[in-house]
Amino acid sequence: MTTPVRHRRRAGRPHRPAGHHVGAYGLLVLTALLYLAFSLALPDTFPTLDTVDAILSSQSIPAVLALAAMVPIVTGAFDLSIGYGLGLAHVMVMQLVVHQDWPWPLACLTVIAGMLGVGVLNGVIVEFGRIDSFIATLGTGSMMYAVTGWITDGGRIVPGPQGLPAAFTDLYDSSFLGLPVPAFYVLALAAVLWLLLERLPLGRYLYVVGSNPRAADLLGIPTRRYTVYAFAASGLIVGCAGVLLAAQQQIGNPSVGLDYLLPAFVGALLGSTAIKPGRPNALGTVVAVAVLAVGLTGIAQLGAEFWTVPLFHGGTLLIAVGLAGYAARRRMRGGAAARDTPAAPPPPPAVPEGGTAPP
Repeated sequence: MTTPVRHRRRAGRPHRPAGHHVGAYGLLVLTALLYLAFSLALPDTFPTLDTVDAILSSQSIPAVLALAAMVPIVTGAFDLSIGYGLGLAHVMVMQLVVHQDWPWPLACLTVIAGMLGVGVLNGVIVEFGRIDSFIATLGTGSMMYAVTGWITDGGRIVPGPQGLPAAFTDLYDSSFLGLPVPAFYVLALAAVLWLLLERLPLGRYLYVVGSNPRAADLLGIPTRRYTVYAFAASGLIVGCAGVLLAAQQQIGNPSVGLDYLLPAFVGALLGSTAIKPGRPNALGTVVAVAVLAVGLTGIAQLGAEFWTVPLFHGGTLLIAVGLAGYAARRRMRGGAAARDTPAAPPPPPAVPEGGTAPP
């Protein structure tokens, strides 16, 4: 008789060590711990609905921009123009609505389409111009900043006494189910990106392009085209963020977009250490933005100085880059170890009672 084999691992399903779960959900646990710590330190102000509403409302645009930065990172590229694009997009919306008397839906759609074109241009310059993404997007971003200054002449675009259309400002100021509606924009965008990246062939191709361009070429994946797709998606999302920023600010400020650049990359890079450690992902980016939001809100309520915000973002960026690189190397080592481990031999055939084993 044969002895039954216990704990037989299912074929094709790799074993996940306990450390994987710590890496995947560590940021989520850290968010809960930070919220608990600040609630104990500030019981009268922090654990309130007003604070939750403020976090959800104020961090919606940084979260959208972080998701915009995350998409090109999937392909191994960086779009440094997103901050400049955000500033240009919201100024263009204000210019068309206030000075050109365009209907606000038409103005918003036109700006979003224009930023989509900018994203395509970035991708073409990077892939077909063979220019490093840092340099290319920094150059196009600087040009967009110049266009922003030309449109505003260095000043602000301020609506007249009648203000902006209420339907337009409600894009940001309204609420749904008792929560600020911008939070639902973030959830919807994260869900769409999760579906595209994790469940559709498009996402798998983008990840292959980012992790191993040579292998992508050998597999017949058009790496240039998919990189352009990634930059186009980034530009489209930046355009949507610019519309939200215009509805929030209700004025056109030519320099406000740059304030969102560093937090966006901190969220995108730190997010690559959560949920799917070692690779950028939408859900991890949202979790990373939540960690930053809770930390910054608690620090502000403790009475920290204004300079602690850039200090916090800069330090977190260094930590995020280090953790992202470590997670990526660990993931590669794990994959190599799985490939190098020989498969277990099949169990010997059962010997029937009273019979003999086959030769």
